[in-house]
Amino acid sequence: MKLRAVLLLAAAVFLPAVSPQASPVCQGKVINPVTDVCWRCVFPVKIGGRASISGLATTGVLPDPDTNAGGPFCTCGKGLSMRVGVTFSFWEPLRTAEIVRHAGCLPSMGGVTTGDLGLRVSDHVKAHSHEADGSMKGHTDFRQVHWYATPWLFILEALLDNGCLDQQTFDLAYMSELDPLWDDTLASFILNPDAALFANPVTQGACSADCMAASSGLPTNTLYWCSGCQGNVFPLTGWTASLTSHVAVWQLMAHRFAMKLAREGLLLGAHGSNALCGSFYEPLMRKDVWRTQLVWPSHSGKNTDGTCCSPLGRTTAVSGSGRSWSPGGEDGVVLLWRRRDCCSMVAKWNG
Repeated sequence: MKLRAVLLLAAAVFLPAVSPQASPVCQGKVINPVTDVCWRCVFPVKIGGRASISGLATTGVLPDPDTNAGGPFCTCGKGLSMRVGVTFSFWEPLRTAEIVRHAGCLPSMGGVTTGDLGLRVSDHVKAHSHEADGSMKGHTDFRQVHWYATPWLFILEALLDNGCLDQQTFDLAYMSELDPLWDDTLASFILNPDAALFANPVTQGACSADCMAASSGLPTNTLYWCSGCQGNVFPLTGWTASLTSHVAVWQLMAHRFAMKLAREGLLLGAHGSNALCGSFYEPLMRKDVWRTQLVWPSHSGKNTDGTCCSPLGRTTAVSGSGRSWSPGGEDGVVLLWRRRDCCSMVAKWNG
């Protein structure tokens, strides 16, 4: 009995506590896919590459990018495994990003926290910079990101042809606290060596054009280093310059983390004729095939233009008003939608 007591005491002292627990600095709610997901964002849906379905409403549908998915009919496989189908295009709620100030905070799980997982991980930090006269020039913030697999269409079995859907189950797939590159700008250079090409005023100024394009329609894919009105995607870390609102930080971090995972081969492209039979590696993530929806702390609902999703880089000056507050509303949950082009099976060739 004494030996058992000694072992229990040693475990309590030396092993980190990782069991979820409530925390006054971590708030949130369990995401309900039926009520919290804006299903209007699925549209427009295209069948055969031409027929477009925009839902029950004629307004509130974002513009659809031209992904060159091919003609109305398609084939996948060869020989006896060949299948014939029609091209089917839609928007799929794919991943959810939590952007938090405190390590281990899980707003999507109802505001529980895992603590620091026994690791020396970075928490929310503000680093101030000053002018020569001592006045404050600005500051940078650091945020952690948690990445969930949330293919809600597959989980809810909303479509019959599951071959067109991402078939993962709900999962906490990635935590930036466990990634040594997320808080180290120099080490993360291995993922974005091209960032050195865009560290100048000319390329930074080009992000203004991307901001206008995203705010009026769709972002500019050639300016891949820009996140529109939120600034530069690089470096692929949790550090960000001072922005106008928490909502702008959430949008930037969601875009930045998606780009990071795309370069690591953990987030694939699913658009165009190359994706009709499966996803493909896309290190230069195409921006106009992604949408974001704010899920928490304030459901995005309808924006002023009737939409409830936004292209990457769109301004949050109006749509982000009143979406965050202090205290308790500084952490955000963003749902990412991906454009999906696939070959929906009609018949299988039997030789």
